[in-house]
Amino acid sequence: MSGPGGPDRHDPYDPFGDEPDGPGQTGGAAEAAPRIPTPRSSVEDTGAPLPDVPAPVPLVLEHRVLKSLLGAWALAACSPEEAVAVEDHLGECGTCAEEALRLRDAVGLLHPEESLDLDPMLRARVLEGCLTRRPARIPVPAWATPYDAETARLDALLQDFGDPEWHAPVRLRWYEGDEQISRRTTVAGVIAHLTCVDGLVARSLGLDDPAGPAGREGRGPLERTEAYWKTSHVPPTRAVRAPWRDQTHAVIRTVSFAGEDGSGAGGTGQLPVSYGDFALPLRDAMIDRAFECWVHAGDIADAVDYPYAAPSPRHLNRMIDLAARMLPVSLAGRRQAGLAAPVGAEVPGRSLRLEVEGAGGGEWLIALDSPTGVGSAEREVAHVALDGVEFCRLAAGHVSPEEAAAGQLGDRQAIRDVLRATASLSRM
Repeated sequence: MSGPGGPDRHDPYDPFGDEPDGPGQTGGAAEAAPRIPTPRSSVEDTGAPLPDVPAPVPLVLEHRVLKSLLGAWALAACSPEEAVAVEDHLGECGTCAEEALRLRDAVGLLHPEESLDLDPMLRARVLEGCLTRRPARIPVPAWATPYDAETARLDALLQDFGDPEWHAPVRLRWYEGDEQISRRTTVAGVIAHLTCVDGLVARSLGLDDPAGPAGREGRGPLERTEAYWKTSHVPPTRAVRAPWRDQTHAVIRTVSFAGEDGSGAGGTGQLPVSYGDFALPLRDAMIDRAFECWVHAGDIADAVDYPYAAPSPRHLNRMIDLAARMLPVSLAGRRQAGLAAPVGAEVPGRSLRLEVEGAGGGEWLIALDSPTGVGSAEREVAHVALDGVEFCRLAAGHVSPEEAAAGQLGDRQAIRDVLRATASLSRM
């Protein structure tokens, strides 16, 4: 080791040993190039004028050459000089200008504009693709998948809502008898309503009822919702989203861990869910909640002027099937209230063929004269055909029976009774 001032002298503030040895001295390290090159300075940082970039000089080309360049120009594949020459030529030659316009339109068809918004069904398709490759260890029952999908779609819609969207006005519509009822609320109020009515399912599964004391037995969706709204000290805000989402997850998790398909007499899917004046088995109540979630998601989307697609055909079919199975009971209730024609003695056991067209559609034979009857093709007296989404809008109370676009054949009175009974399925 050398002594002080020798070549091995080390200064802790000069880790690379590049400082000169003292005033007036120039060591070899000071003359050497730095080990880490300094960053190059930009012309913009020096204050010097930027170099002038000359504009492309148009080429002098013949008409036939310019015409041959129109395709490349439409695809933005010309050099700057060629593009300037073509554009100057288009201002003078009407024939080439028309041809250039057609080519630009054709390029637009090859590259259509795409929305920046994600497809609302993207999550469902990804999950379905994953599950077909690797089945879930604890699968969701088939009768609960529509509810899982529709709540996930609505949650995705709500994700980026700001305060103005949460307070946007929404009009809820349904039928009582033959009268259409409406109630004004907000987007947050709709989510509070869904939370409250979904609580009927949660309570039947042994989960906490979000309505609390207001959710006592015997109260239907309307009474529960109004009581829930009245107990709120302030109008609902974005804070309602988290409790609603947590409740949907808890419901799906609970029915999944039950480990039953619900088809047996004692299965989880047969657990009764009370709606106040009637009850549904859990497997049907989950379809009902999926249907209402989709309907109210559409109401919310309309309020914020956002497109919202219908459920997948498989899930839509389950919703239509539930409504079709509930029609005989709805007809009997309307007949008891004097709102439908009495049972015809001349043709007992009449049936109506309900044909639902489009994705998720099918055919159902509706028993007209008994809530427990079974439809029969031999006693068919009428035939009604509707689009699937139109039928659901009628069942949701969003379109009147007189305005529903329905093809009709046969007994007119029976057709009117069925269409009005379909509208009577709606509720808040």
